[in-house]
Amino acid sequence: MTDIAKLGEFGLIKHLTKETKTQNASTLKGVGDDCAVLSYPDSKVLVTTDMLMEGVHFDLTYIDMQHLGYKSAMVNISDIFAMNGTPRQMTVSLALSKRFSVEDMEEFYHGLRMACDKWGVDIVGGDTTSSYTGLAISITCIGEAQDEEIVYRNGAHDTDLICVSGDLGAAYMGLQLLEREKSVYYQQVDEARKRDDKRELERLKNFQPDFAGKEYLLQRQLQPEARGDIAKRLREAGIRPTAMMDISDGLSSELMHICTQSNCGCRIYEKNLPIDYQTAVMAEELNLNVTTCALNGGEDYELLFTVPIGDHAKIEAIPDVKLIGHITRPELGLALISRDGSEFELKAQGWNPLK
Repeated sequence: MTDIAKLGEFGLIKHLTKETKTQNASTLKGVGDDCAVLSYPDSKVLVTTDMLMEGVHFDLTYIDMQHLGYKSAMVNISDIFAMNGTPRQMTVSLALSKRFSVEDMEEFYHGLRMACDKWGVDIVGGDTTSSYTGLAISITCIGEAQDEEIVYRNGAHDTDLICVSGDLGAAYMGLQLLEREKSVYYQQVDEARKRDDKRELERLKNFQPDFAGKEYLLQRQLQPEARGDIAKRLREAGIRPTAMMDISDGLSSELMHICTQSNCGCRIYEKNLPIDYQTAVMAEELNLNVTTCALNGGEDYELLFTVPIGDHAKIEAIPDVKLIGHITRPELGLALISRDGSEFELKAQGWNPLK
């Protein structure tokens, strides 16, 4: 393993970005100067930033550096699609402790470039520094959109239809699966240490978690996909959402954001929530309510959006999009209608990193 200190800050940046090539005409100058130079003469610029902290947003016990790089890029690219824009550039800043090597960072950047190449995004700069507490990742993604194409959270109206792409709760179930297997591993290690069983400790170095039949859940947690394909299909169908967000903190939390900013209420229907079979099986295995997981799990990075009721037929013709409810007047509040017709108040119980 190569010590990062041997390369130094600028040497590391040069090493990691030497294969970076620009793909967008709006990228006039990328990595190599004090600033990147971008040109958007005829469109609006969209900017989003996410920070990911080791121990809060990710656990290196069960995510490798390549998947971490991929996920770090995708969660930012997803925000641009959620505004109905096109992602173009990205800056990447890292704070590293001494336990990371140059090879670790190569793996991280490999995953980062895979995500960026998928959506034609240029890596144009960033920063690196040292850290005493683990790995910190800060990524800024820059995109563009025509003024009339941008979709905000505040445009939903009474009678609009509420739609989601893909399925819900799988990423959360993937996290629960990883946490369970991690707990099993450390429990076995602790027991072997108490017995001073050196043979067992040696065997546990090759511990293999039980992921059979649950590969989709792992993929959804470790390798999320930004839904630029859905944004494209909506444009091709002539549909402009009235409000839109990506589902990072949980469906209930995101719906509350849209309804608060649009000054409206909503009704969503439990029977319409899209849930994958593996998600349902895993929830039952862990004795969890699958609807609660779908509403509050988070990290799905699916698109949640509203459209005028007149677009009903167009929406039904788009694959991988599900109509889950409708917007109401604000005085009716936010509610989930259960399978038996009962009405429950929706609460923002999703991911809150500051709790």
